[in-house]
Amino acid sequence: MNSGEFIVIKNLNVWYTRGKPVLNNFSMGLGANEIVGLIGLNGAGKTTFIKTLSGLLDSFRIETALWQNKPFQFRDAAFKKARYTVFDEDHSFQFFTFREYASYVAESYGKKLRDIDELVHGFHFGEYTDILLKELSTGNLKKAYLITAFALKPKLLILDEPVNGLDFQSTEYLYQQINNYRQHGTILFSSHILESICLTSDRVLVLEQGQIKKSFAGSQIEASKIREALKE
Repeated sequence: MNSGEFIVIKNLNVWYTRGKPVLNNFSMGLGANEIVGLIGLNGAGKTTFIKTLSGLLDSFRIETALWQNKPFQFRDAAFKKARYTVFDEDHSFQFFTFREYASYVAESYGKKLRDIDELVHGFHFGEYTDILLKELSTGNLKKAYLITAFALKPKLLILDEPVNGLDFQSTEYLYQQINNYRQHGTILFSSHILESICLTSDRVLVLEQGQIKKSFAGSQIEASKIREALKE
């Protein structure tokens, strides 16, 4: 893992209703080529942060945002091309087939999706590649976006509850893909499943009441310790 700071966020405040912040002076950093797990109870702000980092929310205030040691905004064109987000629920592009969607994304990012057939096989998705996204089950729709994400290989890959809806074999394959991603870039992913956090992360950040309350790294990443932190 490269411990150099890839992204720095300081004192981010996000709200849906003014005066009721979901994230309150939220600060965190992401290293280059590291896997960071974000965990917290329902309502802690995990998805809100992911939406903000993905440029989907306007109602926020931030003191510092650095990307590769330079100030940036979440909707900057260069940053948008450096990151891709797989949301827990996503119903966009429903009248595209998977192949059409993947081709569209590749063209938008100016890339070739070189490993797509390998990923299709690994996620057991072969019979669904030419079916409209709107006709896929929840699990297969998640696979469609995950395959696109790992084939795209952005410098920052953001995954919101990536295990949700996946079968056992696909979950195991997902863990392999996450663990192998360090050679391509950084992953930030949220999960409520401790196994996914403990088996893949270089660091685990515990989010509570809109702030990072605890951080675990290396040998500190144990299910029992994280579970206790969530209870405190």
